[in-house]
Amino acid sequence: MSASTPKSATKRIHRRRRRYRRYRADFRVTVNFLLGNQYQKLEGHCRDLSEAGIGILLATEMNAGEVAGLTFSLPGSAVPWQVRAVVRYRRGYQYGFEFLSLTGEQQASLNRYFNGLEPID
Repeated sequence: MSASTPKSATKRIHRRRRRYRRYRADFRVTVNFLLGNQYQKLEGHCRDLSEAGIGILLATEMNAGEVAGLTFSLPGSAVPWQVRAVVRYRRGYQYGFEFLSLTGEQQASLNRYFNGLEPID
């Protein structure tokens, strides 16, 4: 009888690859959303940013699929942005919002902002 060592179980980790790179960011974001019959306006904090969306730390309860209005200025810019976004992800008070529509100028501003930054993933 031959002695054999048991093979270690191979565990595959399947991670979905993101469509767009994320970049660490640090600025305030005002979030406007409908709660019941009334609009709420809360201050949040941007944690990361990509061409398609924004990660915000926000002390409230929102569900995936909810739409909100976001107001913020990119660091180094005085021009305020007002965009619509939908909640795509939530873990505790960390929210991932997908931008619903950006203008060509906003897209160009994002690309300029990302230039020279180190991506998160």
